[in-house]
Amino acid sequence: QVQLVESGGGLVQPGGSLRLSCVTSGSIFSINTLGWYRRAPGKQRELVATLTRSGSTNYADSVKGRFTISRSSSMNTYLQMNSLKPEDTAVYYCSAAENTGTLYWGRGTQVTVSS
Repeated sequence: QVQLVESGGGLVQPGGSLRLSCVTSGSIFSINTLGWYRRAPGKQRELVATLTRSGSTNYADSVKGRFTISRSSSMNTYLQMNSLKPEDTAVYYCSAAENTGTLYWGRGTQVTVSS
C-alpha cells in the first residue's frame, strides 16, 4: 500500500553535507512512523533516525547532532546529513510504518564519504 523511492545520495568529502529525499506514495495517511536506515559494507542494518506522526524524533547516537529527519505534509521524508564522516558511508533506506506495524522500505541510495 505504501511505496518509497530514495534519492540524493552521492560522493561527498568528509565534513560535507547531503540531503536525502524519499518520495512516499500510496496509503500515506495510514503511516504512523517514518524513518531512515543504513547498511554499511559488511555490517548489519542500523536505524539512523525516526519521526512519528506526532513529531517525535529519535536518532542513533552515531548521528545525533549531525543528521536531521523531517517530512512534508504529503509524508515525503528527508534526511539532512551534515559533518559527514567516512563511517557514514552506506546504502541509506527510507522506511514507513503503518499503525498496524507493517513496515515498507525503499530500494536505497548510496552515500559515500571519502576524500
